[in-house]
Amino acid sequence: MVKFDLIVIGGGAAGFFGAIQAASMKPGLRVLILEKSSKLLSKVRVSGGGRCNVTHNCFNPSRLAHHYPRGEKALKSLFKIFDAEDTVEWFHSKGVMLKSENDGRMFPSTDRAETIIDCFLKEAQRLQITIKTNTPVTSIACEAEMLVVSTRDEQYKSEKVLVAIGGHANAEAYQWLVAAGHSVKKTIPSLFTFNDVHKKFTDLMGIAVHDATVKIVGTKFLERGPVLITHWGLSGPAVIKLSAWAAEYLHSANYVFTVLVNWTGSLQEEDLRKQLTEFKRQRGKQKVASNSLFNLPSRLWQRLCALSEITDAKIWNELSNRSMNKLIEYLIRCPFEIKGKTTYKEEFVTCGGIDLGDVNLATMESKVLKNLYFAGEVLDIDGETGGFNFQSAWTTAYVAAKSIVQ
Repeated sequence: MVKFDLIVIGGGAAGFFGAIQAASMKPGLRVLILEKSSKLLSKVRVSGGGRCNVTHNCFNPSRLAHHYPRGEKALKSLFKIFDAEDTVEWFHSKGVMLKSENDGRMFPSTDRAETIIDCFLKEAQRLQITIKTNTPVTSIACEAEMLVVSTRDEQYKSEKVLVAIGGHANAEAYQWLVAAGHSVKKTIPSLFTFNDVHKKFTDLMGIAVHDATVKIVGTKFLERGPVLITHWGLSGPAVIKLSAWAAEYLHSANYVFTVLVNWTGSLQEEDLRKQLTEFKRQRGKQKVASNSLFNLPSRLWQRLCALSEITDAKIWNELSNRSMNKLIEYLIRCPFEIKGKTTYKEEFVTCGGIDLGDVNLATMESKVLKNLYFAGEVLDIDGETGGFNFQSAWTTAYVAAKSIVQ
């Protein structure tokens, strides 16, 4: 039976970061990473369209924690130990410069995920971390104050173990942790797009509105931001962010629900009516459909006019109260009947995982099995889109590593 000081289960973002941090904090630490698949850092490779959205430029721990539908309270404390600014500084110290985009997302200045992967692999090699792929773990147990990790072909013994297996749709992926006594909250999708039943906007695919509000009917869930019309329905930051906060509700509704889109961003009915009435008074002879308002793309404006029974030739002076009311309705309460979702398999993010009640959140150590630690998406922690899920991986891995070597 091969013995190590630390075994890390999972060769993804949290696993590598935890292994590197522990080995750096305690030189000479014998560290083994076990990865069940043939690929290392697979989510890092595909994140951000292959650019790797490393973190978000929110450098206030409390504000940063607000971006997590699950895990906010725990992360508020953890971010005081290692936050987004620490992430930027760490990568900088390794020669990897990060840049911020207008929406706050941070990427390597090279715009290549390979830059992050190369950094991790180089550090792992420098620290003499052993890596084994195609090695799924089947069980973990405590024997004579040591943890024994069993795989299909071999057993490994270690003083400490860090579990960073990520999130999985299949409950079987967590079975060996359940067998060890841990509670796992059912994992369901987070961060997905909405499939429109009627597809009445499908031919407008590719059109984006930079400031819109999306609300789920019958709930308090709503988000404001860019919305993208796609061939299957609705996407864009506002929709994907909404899917994270409403993940549990939408799962319980079997992904059949209705959303209302306010294409103006935040205008309410009374103010909108005043603006349109004034526009009608000032530009009575102007054609309605061919002169879009509220910075809306012309093709989308024309579609909203058509749905409001406003012909191409209709001028503002000829607009009936009925058409005016319908236009107002489609501008601020445009309905979409949603049935189903679209997730990107490679970037699948889960809501659910190891129950936080099973974890000492000051150290990331299991309360069930001594010297077993957790980091990353295996925990019941998930964030909005925009680099937040990687940030929670870096933070929990850092805190776990610090606890492991102390």
